[in-house]
Order: sequence, then C-alpha cells, then structure tokens
Amino acid sequence: MKLTSKPSRQAASDAARKWVYPFREGNAQMRDLLGGKGAGLAEMTNAGLPVPAGFTITTEACNAFYQAGEQFPPGMWEQTLEALKEVERESGKRLGDPKNPLLVSVRSGAKFSMPGMMDTVLNLGLNELTLKGLVAATGDERFGWDAYRRFIQMFGKIVLDMVPAEFEAKLEEAKRKTGARLDSDLAARDLRQLVEAFLALVQQHTGKAFPSDPQEQLRLAIQAVFSSWNNKRAIDYRDFNKIPHDLGTAVSIVAMVFGNLGNESGTGVAFTRDPATGERVLYGEYLPNAQGEDVVAGIRTPKKIAQLHEEMPAVYQQFAQIARRLEQHYRDAQDLEFTVERGRLYMLQTRSAKRTAKAAVKMAVDMANERLITRAEALLRVEPNQINEFLHDRFDEKAKEGAAAQGRLLATGLNASPGAATGQAIFDADKAKDLGSRGEAVILVRQETNPDDVHGMLVARGILTARGGATSHAAVVARGLGKPCVAGCEAIEVDPEKRLLRAGDKVVREHEEISIDGTTGQVFQGRIQTVPPDLSQEKELQTLLEWADEVRRLGVWANADYPRDAQRAVEFGAEGIGLCRTEHMFFEEERLPIVRQMILAAGQATEMEDSLAALQRELAQASEERRPAQLRQVKDAQGKVERSKAIKDYHGALEQLLQFQREDFKGIFRAMGSRPVIIRLLDPPLHEFLPRYEELLVEVTELRVRGNNPPLLEEKQGLLRAVEGMREQNPMLGLRGCRLGLLYGAINEMQVRAILEACCTLTREGVPVRPEIMIPLVGHVNELKLVREQLEAVARQVEREQGAKVPYKFGTMIEVPRACLTADEIAQHAEFFSFGTNDLTQTTFGYSRDDAEGKFLLQYVQRKILPDNPFQVLDRSGVGQLIEMAVKKGRATRPDLEVGICGEHGGDPSSIEFCHGAGLNYVSCSPFRVPIARLAAAQAALSQSKKESDK
Repeated sequence: MKLTSKPSRQAASDAARKWVYPFREGNAQMRDLLGGKGAGLAEMTNAGLPVPAGFTITTEACNAFYQAGEQFPPGMWEQTLEALKEVERESGKRLGDPKNPLLVSVRSGAKFSMPGMMDTVLNLGLNELTLKGLVAATGDERFGWDAYRRFIQMFGKIVLDMVPAEFEAKLEEAKRKTGARLDSDLAARDLRQLVEAFLALVQQHTGKAFPSDPQEQLRLAIQAVFSSWNNKRAIDYRDFNKIPHDLGTAVSIVAMVFGNLGNESGTGVAFTRDPATGERVLYGEYLPNAQGEDVVAGIRTPKKIAQLHEEMPAVYQQFAQIARRLEQHYRDAQDLEFTVERGRLYMLQTRSAKRTAKAAVKMAVDMANERLITRAEALLRVEPNQINEFLHDRFDEKAKEGAAAQGRLLATGLNASPGAATGQAIFDADKAKDLGSRGEAVILVRQETNPDDVHGMLVARGILTARGGATSHAAVVARGLGKPCVAGCEAIEVDPEKRLLRAGDKVVREHEEISIDGTTGQVFQGRIQTVPPDLSQEKELQTLLEWADEVRRLGVWANADYPRDAQRAVEFGAEGIGLCRTEHMFFEEERLPIVRQMILAAGQATEMEDSLAALQRELAQASEERRPAQLRQVKDAQGKVERSKAIKDYHGALEQLLQFQREDFKGIFRAMGSRPVIIRLLDPPLHEFLPRYEELLVEVTELRVRGNNPPLLEEKQGLLRAVEGMREQNPMLGLRGCRLGLLYGAINEMQVRAILEACCTLTREGVPVRPEIMIPLVGHVNELKLVREQLEAVARQVEREQGAKVPYKFGTMIEVPRACLTADEIAQHAEFFSFGTNDLTQTTFGYSRDDAEGKFLLQYVQRKILPDNPFQVLDRSGVGQLIEMAVKKGRATRPDLEVGICGEHGGDPSSIEFCHGAGLNYVSCSPFRVPIARLAAAQAALSQSKKESDK
C-alpha cells in the first residue's frame, strides 16, 4: 500500500481509530460494526464454545476503503498484523512458518445475512514451504496437496479474477485420467499434478507467478473481500431485499480448522429448526472429509445430519447441545456452520436462520407457546409479505397422480424449499433474468447454482439443481426468496451446452415447460393443474393472525366488486368492504351492450330532459301574459321527450341496469352481513365502455370499401361519431367521477336506487346492512354538495317507497390535491373520506401511471432518483403530507369523520404503518392482501407502542 510521508489530519484521525476487534472483544450486539458473522463468532467465543482463534475487521473499515479509492484506511493494516500475532500466540502456529504454519480463512459478513453473495478465501498462507510444514504437522500428504489446490483455485477466482471454469476443466480432466468419481478420490500424486496445472494457469492469466508471501496473500484477500461488497450479485441481492448499499461488509480472519483430514473429519451446515417447515428438529447436512465450500456450493450431495449421530456420536451429542444452547441464547432459530477436525468439533458461524414463510410462522408461534419469546415478538418475527406465500396456488394432488401415470414424473430430488412452480426450463441465469424480467414464467435449471446465478434466481418462478443438498447455496437463497426449489435431483442430467436436461429416456429442451414441487421434491414434464390455497388448514397462521387482531388498532377492509370477492375477503378476515367498483359490473358480457345503449343515448336524452326542465322552471315563473305561450312550449317539449327514441333507449337501459345492480348489491351485502360496504358510484369516462376509436375507424373504412352491408355501416358510423365526440386529450382529468354525475345525473340516481332497494329488501329479511355511498373525484366542495343533494332526495324517496329505514352514509373519495387542501370544507358534506391513493399519487407527482411505469419510473428507482415506486409504496413526504393535512382538516370540521385508504397502498406494509400513524380508521386492499395487512397493522401498533415507551 502507498502511505503518504506526512499524513493529513484526517489520516491521523483514521490511524487512531479502532478498525480491528479480536473475537474476545466483540459481542452479538455489535452486528453493525462486526457484521453478523463477526458478531456471532465473538459471542460464541465469549460463551466458551469451541471457536478457532480470530479477529474481525470492521464494516467502517470497508466504507473507509471505498472512500479512499479502494485503499486500506491508515492504521488498519498495522492493526491487522497486531491481531494476527495474537491469533498466532493462541494457536501456537505462525503465518508463513515453514515448520508449523498457520493457515487462515478470510470471510465476509455484513450486518444482514447475504448468503453466498460476497466472497471468502480458505487455506490462506500456503506456499511450497508451508505446504511441507502442513504435511509434516498432519502426517497426511494428500490432505496438504488438496488444501493447496483448493487455495489456488479459490484465490485465483476471487482475488485474481480468473474464470472458475478454467480450474474446473483441469479438475475434471484429472478425474477423467485417474478414473476418480469425486474430488476426494484423487490421490496425493494426482493432486500434486493438479496444483502444478493450476499454478501454470495463474501464470498464464496474470503474467506473474502465484503470490507466495502469506502476508501479501492476506492483504490481497482482504481487499478482494471488501471489493465483493459491490459485486453484481451482492448489489442485485441488496436491491431485491431492500438492504442499504452503504453498510459495508466486515472481514473475519479465522484460524483454519480442517474437515478434509480423513474420515474422522468433516464439515456441515445445520439449523436448530427445519427452515422449510419450522419443525423443532435439528436439520442439516454434512460431508465427511470435506471443507465447508463443498457443502454450500452443492458440488457433492451431502449426508443428513442424523447420520453424524451414527458415525461420530460424541461429536453429534456435543453439537446438538451447542445448537440448543445457541437457540436459547439468541431466542431464535440459528443457522450453524461447523467443522470436525480429527474428531474435534469447531463452530464457525451462528446467525439467524433464513426460513420459508411457513417455517417463519410456525417458529414464531411455537416459540411464543414455548415461552422462549413473547407474542408481541412472535408478531414481529414474520415479515408481512411472507404471508403472501400462503396464498399461492399449489399443485392438485390428483393432477400430479395423473401426470405420474402418464409418465410425466421425471425425477424426485430434495424438497429444498416448498411451493409449486411451472415455467419454461432455462439453463443459464442471464437468460432467466432476461425472460423473467419480461414477465415470462421460467424455472432456472442448473447442475448446481453458484452465487453468480442470483440475478436469475431473483426472477425465476422456481429453481432445480441436479447436485447439492438442502443447505446448498440454491436451497438457502430460494428459501430466503420464498421460491420453490428442488435440489440434489441426481436422476436428471443437466447439459448447459446443449441446453437440455435428461431424465432416463426423456429429454426436456430449453423453453419447454416443467413443473417443480418444492414441498415433495417432484419434477414433472409439462404443466400441472393448480388449486387455490385453503388458509383454514394453516393453524399456526390463523393463530398468529388472531394475535395480530388483538393488537392492531387499524381496521382491515377489502376491495371487492362481486359477491364471490366479498365472501373470500370475509374468509381472509376482512372487516368491511372499502371499495366496491361498480364499473367492473358494467363490463360483463351480458351487460356491456346495455351500457353502450345507455351511453349512446345519454347525450341527446340528457339534453332534451334538461331543456324540458328549464322550460318548466320558466313556466313556473312566467307572468300571466307569457304563461299561455310558455305552456305551449312545455307541452311541445314534453311531446318530443315522450316520442324520443334516445330517451326511451336511455331510460330503458337504465331500468335494465337497475335490476342487474340491485341483485349485485344484494349479493355483496348478504356476504358481508353487518360489516360496512363502501360502494363507489360510476367513476371512469364513458368512452371506456365503448370500442376503441382506432379499431372502429378501421372497421368503418373496411365496410365502406366493401360496400356490401349498408345497415352495419350506418350503425358503426353512428358509433364512431359517438366515440369521437367523447374523445379527450387527458381522460384521467376529464369527464369522469362526480363530473359525470353532475352532467348525467340519472346514472348516479339509478345506482343509489339499486343500492338502497337492495338494502331495504335485505332489511325486511332480517339481514343487517351498512351501506356507504362514495362520490368519486371531488375537487371542489360545490361538486359534492350538488351531487349529495340530488342523491339524498333519491335515498329518501326509496325509503318512502319501500317502507324501510337504512343507515346509509354519503362520503367522498379524496383523489386530487385540492380536495386535501380544502378537506375542512368538503367534510361539511361528507360523512367519510376514502383516499384513492393511486390517483392521488398521479395528480401529486403529475405522472400518468401507465406511461411512467412503462417509460421511466423503473429507471428512477434504479438510479435512486426515487427511493421506491410511489404507486407501490406510499410517498410519505409528498402524498403522505396531503393525507395528514386532509385528516386533520376534515376532523376539525367533523370530529367523527371516518377515514380510510382504498388504493393499492392499502396492502403495502410500509404504507400501512404510515396509515396507522396518520390516524386512519382502516386500510382497504385486495382480498388476498388482507392477511398481510392484518399483520402489518399489528406491527405498526407494536412499533408505535415501543417508540412511546422509549420516550
């Protein structure tokens, strides 16, 4: 490294900072500084567990490394060498000592677990001289050469940036020549020749000999591990999991212990509970005569941890005892790495275990019932979005049996991560990312995955590997992502060059569909029929959600447009309907022609009726002298109205739609019982119910050219004129919402009549109803005032006709900034507010959502111009301020104002937390997001309670 002769004040300050912590100086609370791995090793060391000697270079050093242009900060290297001397004293070995050499591993470890995303170097410290000392100390020449070839291979890939496939090719060539099936079958002389081949590769690639000075090896390895914080896979993983990019990675330097010293040695990974199901069993795998990379890389398919009990009973008992102790200590399921060196156990890692959604829920509930954690802690242990995994379809068992009978069951591997997925088989991660990013369903198929595949894994529907176990990289990452994974499926042969897989005599080529069942490990050719989830069978989830309901203050309602949606919402725990969109009912096939008839007649009919009404008002105010002439005009206008086809069509269509709507609303109110139901009156522009202008223009042109159907041409020309007359430059800000109701009042009146007639009928049947009628897109108080007066008259008339009273409410949807700014005025005429945050976000940002998401919004998020897509996560500083203002102003006018949110944000956990803090009464979301919202609302309440208690 280059050091300036006169250090600056900042450099002097940095030199005085503590960059390095021996394990004995750290603890579990120092994750920010020491990373998860370093903090875990320190905690285990101080607990007296068998941990090799070592120390950790801090995350602050990593950040300083980047700030200094990828140079070590002043003082860090000197502190590293001092800490190394302590490891040498503790181990009785010395780095570079030809007689009794110390070898170390250089391991990455950030605050948040990022399995396989950053780099690690093992067996560092080997050269020709220390190799002889290692062989002499162990008495095992084969082990020495095996350690050396592993070191060159790993160092070459990670530090020297060489292509891994070049080393693999040499290794495969050596195995072919000797007839070895596994790496462990190679003899000492074979490994020696392999080392020579590897060293030649390094010389050829770098133009220099492999570095032989152990301190230089260590310096280069630390630099490489720091640099791996910003490799592509790590950045992709952090982006996907919303992990900040400025945390940096710590680097732990650990004295090597060797699992490849014969059959009394081995290495493994284990979990204190099953990370796929949550069962309270010691779950894991190990490989005898191997190093840790062999397990996680999936190069060999390992043995179950239970077999360690048979092969090394004393070691197993000690390990099981340590596992129980660590889980009790951390009060959470742990992911453990261990090595056995000639019968002696060493612990190399403990960290919170990555787990599937099902496992997360079961572990949380079980640990609360075991009194290991509280119920509040159990609620905070599960990410709300993990519940989404419970709502995915699963394969139909009968369909699987049928597929097996047809010979479509290709193979069965390890059920590494549960769930069902169907997609086209894709054999490399780049292509998987390309297709998956375009919305195509893909299954990533690999011989074994490595960390560089993560960008493909992030978008794949599922992952299939021919090699590797349930603790391999593919399995661990898949479980963390909530994706189905079948690993170690040795009955299939993956050929990435020819882009196909073979299973016996069957061949699946790239882009052909396969289905994988991560719950059973089965792999099928083609598509398997799915069935919807049954949450009633998920007992632990139901328990957790019941605990959530006891804690949360925020109500959870659902958006539902049909009785079947309402019923599903109730099954998922919805306490009301926050948005019933009546326009969706109009799009049904049998209704659309009636809707179009209404629209085509609406303009002329409304104009004639408005003209008649104006004449009638003039007649009422006319003088005696003018009255006879005025009366003739009124009668003439009445005659035209009575004879008008447009008016007959208009009111005939409205009457038909009234009958449909009445039955629609009966079904929804019946499904919801006494729960509130908010029904939004017609909102979209009328042209949305008509054919597209461009398509009609083509059709009319073709009819004119052919000239063989004049009646159809006349009909289509009329339709084209109507559509052309309704075209708008910006329909989103045009004639829609309450504006539509003010110009075509009969449509609103029909809908309100249908709502209240349905309610009156059900009230007489003894069914309790709570209708809330929402007037959309109000921007000025006078809009709401006029529409409500018109509709209140209809409501009272229906109650008189039906002889029943209905506890209805009128309110509005707040969707434009002006409504928020004048919420105190609007609340004079609204009994409830519902924030339509999709449109409120559009009008606040000045974005057209369809255009923005298609053209630039993704780039805005990627380039950090915006922290999130504001249509997915509520923009607190902009849209959020408007909501808070509207709530405050609205309740100043009407203290009992009911306030909710019914945009897409109602199902987003971050947005739900905001809604809780803003004092809303409820959030409303898709029925399938209701369980997620229930948990998120509970977590928001717990978070607020903690903040208040901390104050």
